[in-house]
Amino acid sequence: MTHTDPNVIDDALPMTAEDDAPRSDLVRAEGAAQAAAADPDAPEPLRYRGFVLDGFQAEAIAALDRGESVLVSAPTGTGKTVVADWLVEKTLSEGKEVIFTAPIKALSNQKFRDYCRILGEDKVGLVTGDLVIRRDAPCRVMTTEILRNMLLSGEQVPNLGCVIVDEIHFLDDKERGTTWEEVLIYLPRHVQIVGLSATLSNLHEFAEWLAHVRERPVRVVEEHRRAVPLEFAVASREAGLCSVPEMRLRHQRWAKKNAVRLKEAEALRGGRGGPRGRRGGLGVGSPTRHGDVFQMLWPQHAPYLYFVFSRKDTENMARGLSNHLEMSLLSADQVAQVNAAIQAFAADPNAEAALDRELFDMYRKGVAFHHAGLHVGLKALVEELYEQRLIQVLYCTGTFALGINMPARTAVFDGLERFDGTTMIPLPAREFMQMAGRAGRRGMDVSGLVVSRCDIEAWPTIEPRIKDYIGGKTEPVQSKFGLSFNSVVNLLARQDQEQIRTLVERSFLAWHRSARAREDARKADQIFKKLTDAGWVLGQKPPSGMKAVFKDWKLVRGRADTGPAQTWAEFQARVSFLKDWGYLAQDGSFNAGAKAVGQLQISEIFVAECFLAGILDEVDEDTLFGIAAGMCAEFPRGANPKPSRNDRGVAKKIDQIRESDIVRQAEEMTGVKVSWDPQMIPFGRAWAEGKSLSDLLLRVECPTDVSGDLIGAFRRARDVVGQVAALFDHDLDKRKALEEVCRKVRRDEVEVVD
Repeated sequence: MTHTDPNVIDDALPMTAEDDAPRSDLVRAEGAAQAAAADPDAPEPLRYRGFVLDGFQAEAIAALDRGESVLVSAPTGTGKTVVADWLVEKTLSEGKEVIFTAPIKALSNQKFRDYCRILGEDKVGLVTGDLVIRRDAPCRVMTTEILRNMLLSGEQVPNLGCVIVDEIHFLDDKERGTTWEEVLIYLPRHVQIVGLSATLSNLHEFAEWLAHVRERPVRVVEEHRRAVPLEFAVASREAGLCSVPEMRLRHQRWAKKNAVRLKEAEALRGGRGGPRGRRGGLGVGSPTRHGDVFQMLWPQHAPYLYFVFSRKDTENMARGLSNHLEMSLLSADQVAQVNAAIQAFAADPNAEAALDRELFDMYRKGVAFHHAGLHVGLKALVEELYEQRLIQVLYCTGTFALGINMPARTAVFDGLERFDGTTMIPLPAREFMQMAGRAGRRGMDVSGLVVSRCDIEAWPTIEPRIKDYIGGKTEPVQSKFGLSFNSVVNLLARQDQEQIRTLVERSFLAWHRSARAREDARKADQIFKKLTDAGWVLGQKPPSGMKAVFKDWKLVRGRADTGPAQTWAEFQARVSFLKDWGYLAQDGSFNAGAKAVGQLQISEIFVAECFLAGILDEVDEDTLFGIAAGMCAEFPRGANPKPSRNDRGVAKKIDQIRESDIVRQAEEMTGVKVSWDPQMIPFGRAWAEGKSLSDLLLRVECPTDVSGDLIGAFRRARDVVGQVAALFDHDLDKRKALEEVCRKVRRDEVEVVD
């Protein structure tokens, strides 16, 4: 294999601060005297926890020491969290409190364990939807939604000194981005903020907005070099493993050699309209399989992550490779370690549903798969084996790349498209770089290798995308601010109209719209001048031949006039919606609907309508938990759960509410799809009744593991039931019964911290 300069993104950097380094104060580095002798004007390097800080880390820490907030953008594995860790220690030493937020529970749990090790368990707490440990600890790790709920409910945090927002680019997540903006807007002004991201391309624009909102300086610190540089390659059955420039040459030679066959295939295809092969080719070249990629990468480029955008494919590919291997990829000592880990796993009484001899044989060969639907115990086992370097090939979905510190020698992409819930779309550059960033183990690899599997005839289609990815420019972060009905009601309950408008118009979305309105106003003035120069007078018809220009002026002028107030108008539209449907009285006072929505945070209107219709009163508590599970998740495509006839009546009533005008309008207004799968009801009820996960899995046929889907549904359903319980203040017996359901469903796999 050849590697040429165009494929190398960055030069290698020396080892610097590591998350697991021994704790120490920030000090001047040893050897500073020698450096000063070589260059008297050079600043002395700084150490933290015994390691020399990189320049961007030192710059960020200096800004924090001055009391500024900081946004840090640096590639995965470069040491961004060192900046946050320094501020955590400094803030605690001053007797103040710290909150560290993360977008997913797995990241929160990992950071909780890290800080317990660094700071001591007594100083660290964890607050997620599943677990509360030492909630009053001075350093609390939590999901972003928990912090948002604290702030929106009016909970006081007078001693809060700083908040670290990990993966801050989640602000443009379609379903959850509003939460990030609300947190940044609602936090008291004195609180310092550290935002961490590997993928913020419009960082300065974002920082300008944040400084405006926070009314205090926000320093931007960027690092573009990786500690372990990346090399990009392509794996094709005909071309082998080669660099991008070499692939271009090999494709040209291949296309020239197969020109006649390609022309015939194109003719048979009938131009553009005819069918193509499964991977978009004409069927001239040989398809490149994941097994071909294995032959190219093993053993020189292992261990590797193989990213696939289908749970089913992760399982099928892992099983296929394992069955193909005659020998294990591990040494005898490593196999013994895997056996010990499996025995420890099997001894856990909660592991019964996950016990699988075929999987264990796969692990012994050094092969595994990982996806969100995998049994929580198996996920933990696979991650444990991977961390111990006992997994050489891991087939996984993109969730494995989300912040968890599990690098590999190589990252492989099976394709460069993914399903967005509606259709197949090109893999966004930000997601590509998040996954590619797992390649290259610091202190072990000189460089990381990023490989794209590619059928040779598909190269002309794939090459432009790869060139864009190599260019390193990611999509800008766009605001997805769209106040939930829960947020609207809670704001109305706690703030007056003027205060609410101030908060809403501080959003990143409103800031963007105001900026666009200013640009539109400038364009409108230019068009207006063009019209007047042609003899047009305001109030008269436009001159002959200028009607299109006049129409353009009206359009641009209209956007300029309405843009700044658009976000506030959307808030008012939600208020009008609540009044039109009787949730709010016309004078703004709260009716039963608004009081219900103020407690609900998942599919608020849908759940509220079920409550107001009395459906949740009619069913027993275990069935209500099953209904909540159906409101939180849907069985994946291909699953065939065994139905329950007993639930047809209640399912039909809820179906009618799901399809009602109010729920449809709420869904359209917020842009958030409402989940409802009545097939979940018997599974949730059985779990509430004490049935094991093993029992439940016998009731569903599916080509992939759905245990993770069920566990996730039960966890979210517990949140819903807890919120619904608060609505029964008129029926304390019902409330206590629902609180008891929340207690008893939190067991076994649902209670496991993943």
